[in-house]
Amino acid sequence: MRKPYLDFLGTNGMLVDNIEAQVSEVYENAKIAEKEIKALSISERIKYLDNLQQVLIDNMNKVLDAIQAETFKARVDILTSEVYGPIDFLNFLKDNAVKGLADKKVKTPLALMGKKSLIIKEPMGTVLLICPWNYPFFNAIVQSATTFICGNATIFKPSEVTPLKGLLEEIYEKAGFKKDWIQVVYGDGQVGSKLIDGKPDKVCFTGSVETGKKIMAQAAKDLIPLGLELGGKDPMVVFEDANIHQATSGALWGGLIASGQSCTSVERLMVHESIYADFKKLLIKKANKIRVSKDTGPEVEMGPMITRFQVNIIKTQVEDALAKGAKMLVGEKWDRESSEIPPIILEGVTKEMLVWDEESFGPIIPIYAFKTEEQALEMANDSQFGLSISVWSKNTKRCLDFARKVKTGNVSINNVMLSEGNGYLPFGGTKLSGFGRYKGMAGFDAFSNSKSVIMNSASENVEAHWFPFTTEKYNLFKKLMDALFKKKGIMKFVSMALIAMKLEGYSNKESKK
Repeated sequence: MRKPYLDFLGTNGMLVDNIEAQVSEVYENAKIAEKEIKALSISERIKYLDNLQQVLIDNMNKVLDAIQAETFKARVDILTSEVYGPIDFLNFLKDNAVKGLADKKVKTPLALMGKKSLIIKEPMGTVLLICPWNYPFFNAIVQSATTFICGNATIFKPSEVTPLKGLLEEIYEKAGFKKDWIQVVYGDGQVGSKLIDGKPDKVCFTGSVETGKKIMAQAAKDLIPLGLELGGKDPMVVFEDANIHQATSGALWGGLIASGQSCTSVERLMVHESIYADFKKLLIKKANKIRVSKDTGPEVEMGPMITRFQVNIIKTQVEDALAKGAKMLVGEKWDRESSEIPPIILEGVTKEMLVWDEESFGPIIPIYAFKTEEQALEMANDSQFGLSISVWSKNTKRCLDFARKVKTGNVSINNVMLSEGNGYLPFGGTKLSGFGRYKGMAGFDAFSNSKSVIMNSASENVEAHWFPFTTEKYNLFKKLMDALFKKKGIMKFVSMALIAMKLEGYSNKESKK
């Protein structure tokens, strides 16, 4: 009889004694699940997603309460991101899975005339998802639903910080999913490592750069495919013709939502020097009005930080910046200990400071002035990360042209952190922000094996490039290439057809000698 929860970490923080056997059992169950899920048609899988969506709607308040109890985030934030987000994304999967997973006919070149080519998508097998503590429910549903619709069995390891223990199992059980189709395994990084040792068919990790590197090194030993969505130090660039009211409100929401604990938070605010003074004044005014509290009501805008170690990181970055000459425009009242950190706006940040290029993952917004578009571009690209950027101007073409020159994975124009809100757009980063994409049509590729197929008819004919090789065949091939690559228009096709017929006849004759 299996335990109700697959918890592989003991109360003493050590791995359970028989963890290898338990991991083995998880993968044995996944192998059975693989066959069951693969046997379902895409339409049948969509019906399960219909059920899942309805269960989420029916249990909205329960889900919301569970997330808030562990993350302390603002209730409106949870409602719009962690509850609405997954429900909406399921619509994308349901509406696009048939097309995204269908066999795709592709063109066959003239030299292979008479044959048919296609790409078929098949499940990878068992996918291991290792997800972070900041958006525990959103990541759980979005990623596991995608792996399922692609026909895979899923092993899901949530963060030990916000495990939402039992919630995902209950949700999927109510939606009619079999127990082992999506297995949830609890524990810390040690458990994640043991699960990778089980050799899944893919690992998808969302989290820190440091842990991502460790996972990549471990997966490399068995050449396990990876998707890594890691950290960010996202810039927001505000040009001189931007709407200041809109841009200041966007900067504060983008930098402070979830108390800044988002990989796509605004962590570098760059404002054109001609509007810098007015922008800063309005930004400070609005920042001082943001409500920070541990209360759970819907009017709270920023809750406490989720983890103590993240509070310590913010404290270190702030004290380092101030010691090296930065100025705190907002946030002076924070005692450097409380997890209820107010908005912090820093001015005068330089490259010698930790906050310049280390991910903060907290409510710190450094603000900078720039003179020219070239300077703004240099600043935007001057980072080890490349996850997201937002660009603000009345001239959207200017914004798009600028964004094309920034090495990043996601762009919001006259908005912030919005690209990940569209299920049709892929999500992922560049540089130390990771690699691979999920969501959008790319999500179907991310969790599928693309199999290339070319079909020929059964007949007495043999291929001209098969044995035996002769001087005559060599000369005919050269003539065929001359016709294919040197001739133009109708003569190209006439010459090719005549030479191909002669080559085919000669090859068939020679093959029977």
